Amino acid sequence: MTEMVYGSMPSRVAEPVLPRWWRTIDKWTLTAILVLFGIGLLLGLAASVPLAQRNELDPYYYVQRQAAFGGMAIFVMVAISMMSPEMVRRLGVLGFGLAFMALALLPVFGTDFGKGAVRWFSFGFASVQPSEFLKPGFIIVSAWLVAASGDLNGPPGKALSFALAVTIVLFLALQPDFGQAMLVLFGWGVIYFVAGAPMLLIGTILGLTGAGGFIAYNSSEHFARRINGFLTSEVDPRSQIGYATNAIQEGGFFGVGVGEGQVKWTLPDAHTDFIIAVAAEEYGLVLVLVILALYATITVRSLYRLTRERDPFTRLAGTGLACIFGVQAMINMGVAVRLLPAKGMTLPFVSYGGSSVIAAGITVGMLLAMTRSRPQSQMSEILARGRR
Repeated sequence: MTEMVYGSMPSRVAEPVLPRWWRTIDKWTLTAILVLFGIGLLLGLAASVPLAQRNELDPYYYVQRQAAFGGMAIFVMVAISMMSPEMVRRLGVLGFGLAFMALALLPVFGTDFGKGAVRWFSFGFASVQPSEFLKPGFIIVSAWLVAASGDLNGPPGKALSFALAVTIVLFLALQPDFGQAMLVLFGWGVIYFVAGAPMLLIGTILGLTGAGGFIAYNSSEHFARRINGFLTSEVDPRSQIGYATNAIQEGGFFGVGVGEGQVKWTLPDAHTDFIIAVAAEEYGLVLVLVILALYATITVRSLYRLTRERDPFTRLAGTGLACIFGVQAMINMGVAVRLLPAKGMTLPFVSYGGSSVIAAGITVGMLLAMTRSRPQSQMSEILARGRR
Protein backbone atom coordinates (compact mmCIF):
# COMPACT_ATOMS: atom_id res chain seq x y z
CA MET A 1 0.00 0.00 0.00
CA THR A 2 2.83 2.39 0.88
CA GLU A 3 4.50 1.78 -2.47
CA MET A 4 1.21 2.40 -4.25
CA VAL A 5 0.82 5.80 -2.57
CA TYR A 6 4.40 7.06 -2.36
CA GLY A 7 6.19 4.92 -4.91
CA SER A 8 8.99 2.48 -4.31
CA MET A 9 12.28 3.58 -2.74
CA PRO A 10 15.18 3.46 -5.19
CA SER A 11 17.81 0.95 -4.10
CA ARG A 12 21.32 2.26 -3.62
CA VAL A 13 23.98 0.50 -5.60
CA ALA A 14 27.05 0.02 -3.42
CA GLU A 15 30.24 1.36 -4.97
CA PRO A 16 32.94 -1.31 -5.37
CA VAL A 17 35.75 -1.21 -2.82
CA LEU A 18 38.65 -0.43 -5.15
CA PRO A 19 36.99 2.46 -7.05
CA ARG A 20 35.82 3.97 -3.76
CA TRP A 21 39.29 3.59 -2.29
CA TRP A 22 40.92 5.23 -5.31
CA ARG A 23 38.40 8.08 -5.31
CA THR A 24 38.85 8.91 -1.60
CA ILE A 25 42.57 8.25 -1.04
CA ASP A 26 45.10 11.10 -0.93
CA LYS A 27 46.93 10.36 -4.17
CA TRP A 28 49.74 12.86 -3.52
CA THR A 29 50.62 11.14 -0.24
CA LEU A 30 50.38 7.69 -1.82
CA THR A 31 52.67 8.75 -4.67
CA ALA A 32 55.22 10.24 -2.27
CA ILE A 33 55.33 6.97 -0.30
CA LEU A 34 55.89 4.88 -3.43
CA VAL A 35 58.63 7.24 -4.64
CA LEU A 36 60.37 6.99 -1.25
CA PHE A 37 60.32 3.21 -1.50
CA GLY A 38 61.80 3.40 -4.99
CA ILE A 39 64.57 5.68 -3.74
CA GLY A 40 65.23 3.21 -0.92
CA LEU A 41 65.77 0.39 -3.42
CA LEU A 42 68.02 2.65 -5.52
CA LEU A 43 70.18 3.53 -2.52
CA GLY A 44 70.13 -0.10 -1.37
CA LEU A 45 71.79 -1.11 -4.64
CA ALA A 46 74.72 1.08 -3.64
CA ALA A 47 74.83 0.78 0.14
CA SER A 48 74.21 -2.93 0.71
CA VAL A 49 76.61 -4.47 -1.82
CA PRO A 50 79.73 -3.94 0.35
CA LEU A 51 77.93 -5.50 3.33
CA ALA A 52 76.95 -8.51 1.24
CA GLN A 53 80.58 -8.95 0.13
CA ARG A 54 81.84 -8.77 3.72
CA ASN A 55 79.35 -11.46 4.70
CA GLU A 56 80.21 -13.55 1.61
CA LEU A 57 76.68 -13.35 0.21
CA ASP A 58 75.26 -12.63 -3.22
CA PRO A 59 75.95 -8.94 -4.06
CA TYR A 60 72.24 -8.14 -4.25
CA TYR A 61 71.16 -10.31 -1.31
CA TYR A 62 70.07 -7.39 0.89
CA VAL A 63 68.44 -5.53 -2.00
CA GLN A 64 66.34 -8.57 -2.85
CA ARG A 65 65.29 -8.95 0.78
CA GLN A 66 64.42 -5.25 0.94
CA ALA A 67 62.31 -5.59 -2.20
CA ALA A 68 60.49 -8.56 -0.66
CA PHE A 69 59.92 -6.73 2.64
CA GLY A 70 58.86 -3.63 0.74
CA GLY A 71 56.36 -5.58 -1.33
CA MET A 72 54.84 -6.91 1.89
CA ALA A 73 54.78 -3.39 3.34
CA ILE A 74 53.01 -1.93 0.28
CA PHE A 75 50.43 -4.73 0.35
CA VAL A 76 49.79 -4.19 4.07
CA MET A 77 49.63 -0.42 3.57
CA VAL A 78 47.03 -0.64 0.80
CA ALA A 79 44.96 -3.23 2.69
CA ILE A 80 44.86 -1.12 5.87
CA SER A 81 44.16 2.09 3.96
CA MET A 82 40.93 0.52 2.68
CA MET A 83 39.63 0.10 6.24
CA SER A 84 37.29 2.42 8.09
CA PRO A 85 38.61 4.30 11.15
CA GLU A 86 36.66 1.87 13.35
CA MET A 87 38.39 -1.13 11.77
CA VAL A 88 41.77 0.60 12.06
CA ARG A 89 41.06 1.17 15.76
CA ARG A 90 40.36 -2.53 16.30
CA LEU A 91 43.47 -3.52 14.38
CA GLY A 92 45.58 -0.98 16.29
CA VAL A 93 44.39 -2.20 19.69
CA LEU A 94 45.09 -5.83 18.77
CA GLY A 95 48.49 -5.00 17.29
CA PHE A 96 49.42 -2.92 20.30
CA GLY A 97 48.57 -5.75 22.68
CA LEU A 98 50.76 -8.22 20.77
CA ALA A 99 53.65 -5.76 20.38
CA PHE A 100 53.52 -4.78 24.05
CA MET A 101 53.74 -8.41 25.14
CA ALA A 102 56.68 -8.93 22.80
CA LEU A 103 58.39 -5.84 24.21
CA ALA A 104 57.95 -7.14 27.76
CA LEU A 105 59.54 -10.47 26.77
CA LEU A 106 62.63 -8.90 25.17
CA PRO A 107 64.79 -8.97 28.34
CA VAL A 108 64.28 -12.75 28.50
CA PHE A 109 64.32 -13.88 24.87
CA GLY A 110 65.80 -10.88 23.00
CA THR A 111 69.23 -10.35 21.49
CA ASP A 112 71.43 -7.33 20.86
CA PHE A 113 73.35 -8.60 17.78
CA GLY A 114 76.49 -7.20 19.39
CA LYS A 115 75.20 -3.60 19.37
CA GLY A 116 74.78 -3.24 23.14
CA ALA A 117 70.97 -2.87 23.11
CA VAL A 118 68.54 -5.80 23.39
CA ARG A 119 65.95 -4.74 20.81
CA TRP A 120 65.35 -7.78 18.60
CA PHE A 121 64.00 -11.31 18.55
CA SER A 122 66.23 -13.47 16.37
CA PHE A 123 64.65 -16.34 14.41
CA GLY A 124 67.76 -17.27 12.44
CA PHE A 125 66.38 -16.43 9.00
CA ALA A 126 65.02 -13.05 10.17
CA SER A 127 64.74 -10.78 13.18
CA VAL A 128 61.88 -8.69 14.58
CA GLN A 129 62.07 -5.40 16.48
CA PRO A 130 58.85 -5.08 18.55
CA SER A 131 59.22 -1.36 19.19
CA GLU A 132 58.72 -0.62 15.49
CA PHE A 133 55.28 -2.26 15.54
CA LEU A 134 54.44 -0.85 18.96
CA LYS A 135 54.46 2.79 17.81
CA PRO A 136 51.46 2.83 15.46
CA GLY A 137 49.46 0.65 17.84
CA PHE A 138 50.28 2.93 20.75
CA ILE A 139 49.16 6.00 18.79
CA ILE A 140 45.83 4.34 18.00
CA VAL A 141 45.24 3.23 21.60
CA SER A 142 46.21 6.64 23.01
CA ALA A 143 43.96 8.49 20.55
CA TRP A 144 41.07 6.16 21.42
CA LEU A 145 41.54 6.69 25.16
CA VAL A 146 41.93 10.47 24.89
CA ALA A 147 38.93 10.79 22.54
CA ALA A 148 36.81 8.60 24.85
CA SER A 149 37.69 10.80 27.83
CA GLY A 150 35.64 13.59 26.22
CA ASP A 151 32.46 11.50 26.19
CA LEU A 152 29.83 11.81 28.87
CA ASN A 153 30.78 9.40 31.69
CA GLY A 154 33.83 8.45 29.65
CA PRO A 155 36.95 6.84 31.13
CA PRO A 156 39.91 8.86 32.45
CA GLY A 157 41.54 8.35 29.08
CA LYS A 158 44.21 11.02 29.36
CA ALA A 159 45.56 9.63 32.63
CA LEU A 160 45.39 6.05 31.34
CA SER A 161 47.21 6.91 28.11
CA PHE A 162 49.91 8.77 30.04
CA ALA A 163 50.42 5.80 32.37
CA LEU A 164 50.68 3.57 29.31
CA ALA A 165 53.25 5.90 27.72
CA VAL A 166 55.38 5.96 30.87
CA THR A 167 55.29 2.15 31.10
CA ILE A 168 56.45 1.79 27.49
CA VAL A 169 59.20 4.38 27.97
CA LEU A 170 60.51 2.42 30.97
CA PHE A 171 60.56 -0.83 28.98
CA LEU A 172 62.39 0.89 26.10
CA ALA A 173 64.88 2.54 28.47
CA LEU A 174 65.82 -0.91 29.81
CA GLN A 175 66.96 -2.09 26.36
CA PRO A 176 68.29 0.71 26.18
CA ASP A 177 66.50 2.47 23.31
CA PHE A 178 66.10 6.11 24.32
CA GLY A 179 65.38 7.23 20.75
CA GLN A 180 62.24 5.13 20.42
CA ALA A 181 61.27 6.03 23.99
CA MET A 182 61.38 9.73 23.16
CA LEU A 183 59.44 9.13 19.95
CA VAL A 184 56.68 7.31 21.87
CA LEU A 185 56.52 10.12 24.42
CA PHE A 186 56.45 12.70 21.63
CA GLY A 187 53.56 10.90 19.90
CA TRP A 188 51.56 10.89 23.12
CA GLY A 189 52.37 14.59 23.67
CA VAL A 190 51.09 15.50 20.20
CA ILE A 191 47.80 13.69 20.80
CA TYR A 192 47.40 15.29 24.22
CA PHE A 193 48.23 18.75 22.85
CA VAL A 194 45.74 18.49 19.98
CA ALA A 195 43.09 17.28 22.44
CA GLY A 196 43.45 20.54 24.36
CA ALA A 197 45.98 19.96 27.12
CA PRO A 198 46.80 22.96 29.36
CA MET A 199 50.21 24.50 28.67
CA LEU A 200 51.22 24.25 32.33
CA LEU A 201 50.80 20.48 32.24
CA ILE A 202 52.74 20.20 28.98
CA GLY A 203 55.54 22.28 30.53
CA THR A 204 55.58 20.00 33.55
CA ILE A 205 55.86 16.93 31.34
CA LEU A 206 58.72 18.53 29.39
CA GLY A 207 60.48 19.25 32.69
CA LEU A 208 60.03 15.64 33.80
CA THR A 209 61.38 14.46 30.45
CA GLY A 210 64.47 16.63 30.93
CA ALA A 211 64.92 15.26 34.42
CA GLY A 212 64.63 11.73 33.03
CA GLY A 213 67.31 12.51 30.46
CA PHE A 214 69.61 13.80 33.18
CA ILE A 215 69.11 10.62 35.21
CA ALA A 216 69.72 8.49 32.14
CA TYR A 217 72.92 10.38 31.36
CA ASN A 218 74.28 9.69 34.84
CA SER A 219 73.14 6.08 35.05
CA SER A 220 73.54 4.69 31.52
CA GLU A 221 76.99 4.44 29.94
CA HIS A 222 75.37 3.79 26.55
CA PHE A 223 73.32 7.01 26.76
CA ALA A 224 76.19 9.10 28.16
CA ARG A 225 78.58 7.93 25.43
CA ARG A 226 76.23 9.07 22.69
CA ILE A 227 75.55 12.44 24.33
CA ASN A 228 79.27 13.07 24.90
CA GLY A 229 80.01 12.15 21.30
CA PHE A 230 77.41 14.66 20.16
CA LEU A 231 78.59 17.49 22.41
CA THR A 232 82.30 17.16 21.73
CA SER A 233 83.75 19.93 19.58
CA GLU A 234 85.91 17.55 17.56
CA VAL A 235 84.52 14.61 15.60
CA ASP A 236 86.58 11.44 15.37
CA PRO A 237 86.99 10.93 11.59
CA ARG A 238 86.96 7.15 12.15
CA SER A 239 83.60 7.19 13.95
CA GLN A 240 80.25 6.65 12.22
CA ILE A 241 79.38 10.33 12.51
CA GLY A 242 82.82 11.24 11.18
CA TYR A 243 82.43 9.04 8.10
CA ALA A 244 78.88 10.28 7.49
CA THR A 245 79.83 13.96 7.84
CA ASN A 246 82.74 13.57 5.44
CA ALA A 247 80.56 11.77 2.89
CA ILE A 248 77.96 14.55 2.96
CA GLN A 249 80.67 17.17 2.46
CA GLU A 250 82.21 15.22 -0.42
CA GLY A 251 78.87 14.92 -2.18
CA GLY A 252 78.32 18.65 -2.62
CA PHE A 253 75.35 19.69 -4.74
CA PHE A 254 75.35 16.96 -7.39
CA GLY A 255 77.28 14.10 -5.79
CA VAL A 256 80.42 12.23 -6.81
CA GLY A 257 78.53 9.94 -9.17
CA VAL A 258 76.50 6.76 -9.08
CA GLY A 259 78.52 3.95 -7.50
CA GLU A 260 81.51 6.22 -6.82
CA GLY A 261 80.83 6.83 -3.13
CA GLN A 262 83.23 5.47 -0.50
CA VAL A 263 81.23 5.78 2.73
CA LYS A 264 79.37 2.53 2.05
CA TRP A 265 82.68 0.65 2.35
CA THR A 266 83.56 2.10 5.75
CA LEU A 267 80.23 2.61 7.57
CA PRO A 268 78.79 -0.62 9.01
CA ASP A 269 75.29 0.93 9.15
CA ALA A 270 75.42 2.68 5.77
CA HIS A 271 72.37 0.71 4.57
CA THR A 272 70.28 1.46 7.68
CA ASP A 273 70.87 4.36 10.08
CA PHE A 274 73.14 6.37 7.73
CA ILE A 275 71.52 5.73 4.37
CA ILE A 276 71.11 9.49 3.86
CA ALA A 277 74.93 9.84 3.88
CA VAL A 278 75.09 7.45 0.91
CA ALA A 279 72.43 9.51 -0.88
CA ALA A 280 74.29 12.77 -0.19
CA GLU A 281 77.67 11.43 -1.30
CA GLU A 282 76.62 9.76 -4.56
CA TYR A 283 73.69 11.97 -5.62
CA GLY A 284 74.40 15.19 -3.74
CA LEU A 285 72.17 17.75 -2.08
CA VAL A 286 69.67 17.47 -4.93
CA LEU A 287 68.48 14.00 -3.93
CA VAL A 288 68.53 14.89 -0.22
CA LEU A 289 66.20 17.83 -0.91
CA VAL A 290 63.90 15.55 -2.91
CA ILE A 291 63.75 13.11 0.02
CA LEU A 292 63.04 15.98 2.43
CA ALA A 293 60.26 17.25 0.15
CA LEU A 294 58.66 13.80 -0.01
CA TYR A 295 58.55 13.43 3.78
CA ALA A 296 57.23 16.97 4.12
CA THR A 297 54.51 16.24 1.54
CA ILE A 298 53.31 13.16 3.42
CA THR A 299 53.30 14.90 6.80
CA VAL A 300 51.91 18.31 5.85
CA ARG A 301 49.22 17.05 3.46
CA SER A 302 48.03 14.53 6.04
CA LEU A 303 47.81 17.19 8.74
CA TYR A 304 45.97 19.53 6.37
CA ARG A 305 43.38 16.90 5.47
CA LEU A 306 42.90 16.09 9.15
CA THR A 307 41.94 19.70 9.90
CA ARG A 308 38.64 18.98 8.09
CA GLU A 309 37.98 15.85 10.16
CA ARG A 310 35.21 16.19 12.76
CA ASP A 311 35.53 12.81 14.49
CA PRO A 312 37.86 13.28 17.52
CA PHE A 313 39.41 9.80 17.36
CA THR A 314 40.19 10.02 13.64
CA ARG A 315 41.66 13.50 14.03
CA LEU A 316 43.84 12.58 17.04
CA ALA A 317 45.03 9.25 15.65
CA GLY A 318 45.85 10.68 12.23
CA THR A 319 47.75 13.61 13.73
CA GLY A 320 49.79 11.32 15.97
CA LEU A 321 50.63 8.95 13.09
CA ALA A 322 51.64 11.79 10.76
CA CYS A 323 53.85 13.41 13.39
CA ILE A 324 55.76 10.29 14.49
CA PHE A 325 56.35 9.39 10.83
CA GLY A 326 57.72 12.82 9.98
CA VAL A 327 59.73 13.20 13.21
CA GLN A 328 61.36 9.78 12.82
CA ALA A 329 62.59 10.85 9.38
CA MET A 330 63.80 14.18 10.79
CA ILE A 331 65.68 12.42 13.62
CA ASN A 332 67.43 10.01 11.25
CA MET A 333 68.61 12.78 8.95
CA GLY A 334 69.43 15.06 11.88
CA VAL A 335 71.77 12.42 13.32
CA ALA A 336 73.60 12.05 9.99
CA VAL A 337 74.38 15.79 9.83
CA ARG A 338 75.16 15.94 13.59
CA LEU A 339 72.21 18.08 14.57
CA LEU A 340 71.08 15.37 17.00
CA PRO A 341 72.80 12.65 19.06
CA ALA A 342 73.00 9.17 17.53
CA LYS A 343 69.68 7.36 18.02
CA GLY A 344 69.86 4.14 16.02
CA MET A 345 66.66 5.07 14.16
CA THR A 346 65.91 4.11 10.57
CA LEU A 347 64.68 6.32 7.72
CA PRO A 348 61.13 5.09 6.93
CA PHE A 349 60.80 3.27 3.59
CA VAL A 350 64.41 4.12 2.67
CA SER A 351 66.60 2.30 5.21
CA TYR A 352 67.08 -1.46 5.01
CA GLY A 353 65.19 -3.54 7.56
CA GLY A 354 62.18 -5.85 7.54
CA SER A 355 60.66 -4.62 10.81
CA SER A 356 61.26 -0.99 9.85
CA VAL A 357 59.70 -1.06 6.40
CA ILE A 358 56.71 -3.24 7.34
CA ALA A 359 55.99 -1.13 10.42
CA ALA A 360 56.23 1.98 8.22
CA GLY A 361 53.70 0.35 5.86
CA ILE A 362 51.34 -0.22 8.78
CA THR A 363 51.80 3.37 9.99
CA VAL A 364 51.12 5.06 6.66
CA GLY A 365 48.33 2.59 5.88
CA MET A 366 46.56 3.71 9.04
CA LEU A 367 47.34 7.33 8.17
CA LEU A 368 45.90 6.96 4.65
CA ALA A 369 42.77 5.38 6.13
CA MET A 370 42.35 8.32 8.51
CA THR A 371 42.84 10.95 5.78
CA ARG A 372 40.52 9.51 3.13
CA SER A 373 37.80 11.86 1.92
CA ARG A 374 34.48 11.39 3.72
CA PRO A 375 31.03 12.94 3.23
CA GLN A 376 31.24 14.82 6.55
CA SER A 377 34.50 16.48 5.40
CA GLN A 378 32.91 17.57 2.13
CA MET A 379 29.84 18.89 3.99
CA SER A 380 32.02 20.94 6.36
CA GLU A 381 33.74 22.53 3.34
CA ILE A 382 30.36 23.44 1.83
CA LEU A 383 29.18 24.98 5.09
CA ALA A 384 32.45 26.91 5.44
CA ARG A 385 32.06 28.36 1.96
CA GLY A 386 28.44 29.27 2.74
CA ARG A 387 29.50 31.41 5.73
CA ARG A 388 31.79 33.57 3.63
